[in-house]
Amino acid sequence: MNTSLQTVDIRLPVSSLEAYLHYVNQIPMLTPEEEYELAVRLQQNNELAAAKRLILAHLRYVARVAKGYLGYGLPLADLVQEGNIGLMKAVKRFNPHLGVRLVTFAMHWIKAEIHEYILRNWRMVKVATTKAQRKLFFNLRNLKKRLSWMTSQEVNDIAKDLGVKPETVREMEMRLASTDASFEGNNDREEDDPHYFIPAGFLEDNRYNPAQQLEQTDWSEQSYGTIHKALSQLDERSQDIIRARWLNEEKLTLQDLADKYHISAERVRQLEKNAMNKLRTAVETMA
Repeated sequence: MNTSLQTVDIRLPVSSLEAYLHYVNQIPMLTPEEEYELAVRLQQNNELAAAKRLILAHLRYVARVAKGYLGYGLPLADLVQEGNIGLMKAVKRFNPHLGVRLVTFAMHWIKAEIHEYILRNWRMVKVATTKAQRKLFFNLRNLKKRLSWMTSQEVNDIAKDLGVKPETVREMEMRLASTDASFEGNNDREEDDPHYFIPAGFLEDNRYNPAQQLEQTDWSEQSYGTIHKALSQLDERSQDIIRARWLNEEKLTLQDLADKYHISAERVRQLEKNAMNKLRTAVETMA
C-alpha cells in the first residue's frame, strides 16, 4: 500500500484558501489498484481510514470543478466546500466492482452539490425549481450567442437541443435578466429616479384610515359608557371590588380586599363573581 500521503508538506497556513489548494494538489493520486483496494476495504469493513484516503486523493478534482462555477459570483471556498460534500457522498456509494474509476463516478455528485448550492444562493428567490429549469439555468448563458434578447429561432434551437419547451427557455431568459429588489427600496435611487417603485409601496396601509379610526373611537367610547352605566347599578362595595380587581391600573388581590372589608378572601371572590354576573346582564340589556 502506498503511504506517500505522509510526506505531504502541510506547513502552510490552513486558514488560507490558496494554502488549501496548494495542499490538496500535493496529495498523491491513487493508482487503480490502490483505489480498488481502499474501496473494497470501505465497502466490506466500513473502514474510515480507507474512506479518508479516497476522499483526500480526490480533493484536487473538486477544486478544479468548483473553479468552473466562479462566474456565478459566489465564493470559491463555499463552492469547494459544497463539492467536497458531494465527493463524500460519492465515496460512500462507490462500488469498486463496476470497473469505473472513482473520479468518473464522483463527478455527478460533486456537480450536483455545487448546483444545489448555487441555486439556493444565487438569488433571494430560487430561480429554478423544476428539472427543466435547472438544466436551462446552467446551460442557457453558454448557449446564448449574444447578451441581447434571443430571437424566436434561437429560442427554438436551444429548446430542441436541451429537450425543453420554448416557453421554458423564454421564462428562464427573463429570470436570468432580472435582479433582486429590496422590499423597502433604496432611498438614494428613489430620489434619483422618480419612476422607481418599491414593492412595499403597493401594500395597503390601513393604520391611518380616518374612517376606521373614527369607528374604533366611537366603539370604545360607547363601550366605556355602557360599562360605566352598568357599573353604577351595583352597590358601592361591589363597584369598589370590580374597580380594584379589573379597572384600576394597580390591581388588588382578594386578600387585599378581604383585609379592607374585614371579611374572608373567599367571600370577596363570591362578591366579585356575583357583581360580574350582574354587570354582564346589565351590559347585555343596554346593547
